[in-house]
Amino acid sequence: MYDLVIIGHAAAGPAAAIYAARRNLNLVILTKDVGGEVALSGEVENWPSVIHTTGIELANAFHEHTKSYNVPIEQGLEVTGIQQEKNHHIVIAKDFAGNEKKYETKSVVIATGIHPRKLGVPGEDKLKGRGVTSCTVCDGPLFKNKITATVGAGNSALESVLMMGGIAQKVYLLTKYDQSDLNGGFPRGENILIDKAKKLQNLEIIYNADTIEILGDNAVSGLKYRDLKTGEEKHIEVSAAMIHIGMIPNSDFATRLTKNNNKEIEIDMLCRTNVPGIFAAGDVTNIPYKQISISVGMGATAALSAIDYLNHWQE
Repeated sequence: MYDLVIIGHAAAGPAAAIYAARRNLNLVILTKDVGGEVALSGEVENWPSVIHTTGIELANAFHEHTKSYNVPIEQGLEVTGIQQEKNHHIVIAKDFAGNEKKYETKSVVIATGIHPRKLGVPGEDKLKGRGVTSCTVCDGPLFKNKITATVGAGNSALESVLMMGGIAQKVYLLTKYDQSDLNGGFPRGENILIDKAKKLQNLEIIYNADTIEILGDNAVSGLKYRDLKTGEEKHIEVSAAMIHIGMIPNSDFATRLTKNNNKEIEIDMLCRTNVPGIFAAGDVTNIPYKQISISVGMGATAALSAIDYLNHWQE
């Protein structure tokens, strides 16, 4: 019987593990991979005390810090459910081969984060990995001196074009917003990123654009979009399509927990869910600000709340 099972190992998960390990809890981390979306982030310049780093560097630092406390980390596992058994929980997971594992625990911290939202248009799935990507950091360098398109309008889309602006021949940015909207079509983007993007000489912003198809046979060759003002369908030739249109919480397995319409797990200020003994932290929750620093703080809060719960736990 574990004291605590932590699900996820990106930002909130390592923070919770470090706090729990310092209290000598019997714990384990279950995770698909190390780093999650943190590792896929580009440049990171808002992590306090570090002026500049990258997502992969920060994720590796979190991982090494966690390992320094000898926390067991079981990778390659996807959690499929959490069952209630008297006053404890059974976390059910499967490995990549489909083998099922069960973990009995007194408490759980869910820190599973989010994953990229799809456009849901023809060609997207067919050409994934062949020019279609939701990770510009991972795949952008493959398209040096090519023409690329980024679809989206938030910070991740802006970071995408800033990266590609430095290595691609030309970059298109397709956004559904109008140029007259707040911040010139980027109401969700940080001003510093917007200003940098607009200074790129090789960037062309296409406003009022609804992407309707990604073209190509064995690789991306173009992108079709509809002008939301005129209804006209247009086509641009590109070698890559970077999709940055938002994220979806990894919460499907948590069927007994209360979630909002966006599938985010609802928590209180102590990271408690509606089920006693189950806590949640980071981007998978209904906290509106999806930031690495906030996730780390939430991981610490969830661990401390779990510790308080365990102090009152009875057989």
